[in-house]
Amino acid sequence: MDVSGYVRVSTAEQADSGAGLEAQRRAVRAACRARAWSLGAIFEDAGVSGRGLNRPGLEAALGSVEGGGSKALVIAKVDRLSRSLGDFVSLMERSRLKGWAIVALDIGVDTTTPQGEMVANMMATFAQFERRLIGQRTKDALAVKRQEGVQLGRPRILGTKVVRRIERLRSAGYSYREIADALNESGTATAHGGKAWYPATVRKIVMR
Repeated sequence: MDVSGYVRVSTAEQADSGAGLEAQRRAVRAACRARAWSLGAIFEDAGVSGRGLNRPGLEAALGSVEGGGSKALVIAKVDRLSRSLGDFVSLMERSRLKGWAIVALDIGVDTTTPQGEMVANMMATFAQFERRLIGQRTKDALAVKRQEGVQLGRPRILGTKVVRRIERLRSAGYSYREIADALNESGTATAHGGKAWYPATVRKIVMR
């Protein structure tokens, strides 16, 4: 089977021989020899963070497997491909849909085999659980903040001149719609820097 390799180090890891590019290349080559796979190019990102998937070397590697040049992407360690479990799982799903495989030597993921695919599915399950757990924790924390009376979201900053103008217009008998129209016509920015005023927004300011 024709395969491609991928290796990566961040700037901080370049001096670490255990995580170095050459150590990763040796692991990839040895695995391919043991499996009698034909290893083509080994793509690399040197001095690049593992956050996100927008990396030149990784993009080239994905182009190789998705362009039909090889059937699998082999990596020595899963965190060389991504430090995010969610990103790694999304790549596994992408590989499944587009007909190529991922082989992560350190954790036994090899989606060319039933056993490796089972490990990949378990990781996807844990990633989904992690996302839901984080979401629930965030929801619970926000609920506590609301109960404590903490104002959530971006702080509203509206100049005193704008507030006084709104109050003057309201005192002069202008409707909320008319005040909003006047502010829009003059290009007055809202509390969040926007340019669109609405009657409901004006009313909230008047009722404070």
